Amino acid sequence: MQRKSLFSWKVLLSLLFISGFVSGCAGIPAQEMYDARQAVLAAKNAGAADYAPELYSEAETLVKSAKLHMNDRDYRRARDDAERARAKAMEARRVSEAATEQIN
Repeated sequence: MQRKSLFSWKVLLSLLFISGFVSGCAGIPAQEMYDARQAVLAAKNAGAADYAPELYSEAETLVKSAKLHMNDRDYRRARDDAERARAKAMEARRVSEAATEQIN
C-alpha cells in the first residue's frame, strides 16, 4: 500500500512540474518585448536608420507585429516576433557601428 502511495505522489508531482513548465512557456512575453524595444532603441541611437535602414525597419515592423499579437493574446507569436525584432535590431546596430568606425 505504501508503494502505491509513493507512486501516486511521484506521478502527481511530475504532472504539476510539467503543467507549470508548459504554462510558463505560454505566458506573457514581457521580457522579450522589453528586450526587443531596447535593442531597437540601441540600433536607432547607433544610426541604424541611416546605415542599416532595411534591418532597422524590419526590427520596428516586428516590434509592432509583436504588440498586435500581445493585444490578441497570441503570446507565442508575440514572443517569436519580439525575438526576431531583437535579432534584427542587434544586427542593424552592428552594421551601423561598423559603418561609423570606417568613417572615423
